[in-house]
Amino acid sequence: MINASARAVFSSEGPFKLTTVERRELQPHDVLIEIKFAGICHSDIHTARGEWGPVQYPLVPGHEIAGIVIQVGSEVVKYAVGDRVGVGCMVDSCGECPSCRKGEEQYCLNGMTGTYGAIDRYGHYTQGGYSTHIVVTEDFVVRIPDGLELDVAAPLLCAGITTYSPLRHWGVAPGKKIAVVGLGGLGHMAVKIAHAMGAEVTVLSQSLKKKEDGLRLGADHYYATSDPETFHQLAGSFDLIVNTVSAKLDISAYLSLLTLDGTMVNVGAPAEPLSVNVFSLIGHRRSFAGSMIGGIQETQEMLDFCAEHHIAPEIEVISAKQIDEAWERVLASDVRYRFVIDISTMENE
Repeated sequence: MINASARAVFSSEGPFKLTTVERRELQPHDVLIEIKFAGICHSDIHTARGEWGPVQYPLVPGHEIAGIVIQVGSEVVKYAVGDRVGVGCMVDSCGECPSCRKGEEQYCLNGMTGTYGAIDRYGHYTQGGYSTHIVVTEDFVVRIPDGLELDVAAPLLCAGITTYSPLRHWGVAPGKKIAVVGLGGLGHMAVKIAHAMGAEVTVLSQSLKKKEDGLRLGADHYYATSDPETFHQLAGSFDLIVNTVSAKLDISAYLSLLTLDGTMVNVGAPAEPLSVNVFSLIGHRRSFAGSMIGGIQETQEMLDFCAEHHIAPEIEVISAKQIDEAWERVLASDVRYRFVIDISTMENE
């Protein structure tokens, strides 16, 4: 086994403590990655606090991982020592079901293996990227283009692909009108990517306090959803709405903003159920959908797209000792727009 220093929570209340996790010895197709940066995702908080189901503690979160390959298995062909690589929200899948064969491993019919909080094919409990090293099979590693620094690349492995995938799937292109609900870690990436795809982009946020940021990031319009007039003014306007918030919303009100055949897709995942009035759907043949990250091939495509278009998340780099504080700031929406942990500080007390 390979020992890695890590920051883990030992209960749903936290706090983070320095610990050691064991990484498996390299199998023939494994790569050992020295983690340089790890992004903080709201999903980390939901999971660690048991909001999405039972958790086995201690838990090391983190599925926005950027680092350097320092060792490869005997049969690895895709990567070599020194390569700049990333790992996202999953580290394995069955590889045989229809979803996997289509390159949609995130929808594996036998269940993909999450980067943390899952049981892998070797019977080990997976631990994530708030750590110094990780071992992953080469098929679930992506290459970080030279045009992206490692610190900004890390959040792309979740926030980037989570927003890129639905924008690509629903055919965002010039002439399309897109709305992004929420301007947080996911929302600000959706704005940047949709703008680069040529769409007309509108931000729908609770207030106008981030309007200047939204327009700077690429939005053409910005409206406050706390103003009832917004829903009257924008009725029937959008081809696609990407909802990035993890809060309970009046979904039927947002569906009213869609055009004929428009779609609202949820990428934010609130813990409580959402209700929909079916008449909000059938009246204009609208759709209410969901989307979860992307496959490995699409994730690589997203990284290449971001490098080509000079797209990077807005980040605040923190030390490992600041993780607890950063989580509280995420819950208070006090981050613009993604925290990234400098893993070189992992062992500092």
